[in-house]
Amino acid sequence: MKKAKLLIEPTFDFELLGLVSPVKDYKMAWLINQILGLNLVRTEEIFIEFLNTPNLEISQYFLSLPHGYIQLLKNKSLNSSQQLAYLVPELRNMDYFLLVQDETGQTDLSYFANLLAKNSMIQSAVRLDVSKIKSKENLLTY
Repeated sequence: MKKAKLLIEPTFDFELLGLVSPVKDYKMAWLINQILGLNLVRTEEIFIEFLNTPNLEISQYFLSLPHGYIQLLKNKSLNSSQQLAYLVPELRNMDYFLLVQDETGQTDLSYFANLLAKNSMIQSAVRLDVSKIKSKENLLTY
């Protein structure tokens, strides 16, 4: 019997903001909510299983939009063997990622970055090109 393979190419239809800040994840979500007027809410942690490395548990905060979402993900976490691990290993200097997927195009990520960078608790807010990230599949949490 002939076998057929189904190849699925994931789509990365979101914009990404990298944040550097020493604050805890709940404090970062609160800061973003205050600065940007959002209502990010903590949801279940994401468990990522890798083939060759220990599993990773990432905290997330989520806001559902009428035609998309805004999601805050922590980059650094302890893996199942209690070692420091990264959601996106090539961006170890980033502490958080703010993913914005808005089909209406009303969300301006550059405006978000400028507002967040003005806060003294946030050292850096940088817009990232998703297509240039090697392990961008780790950011797909749906």
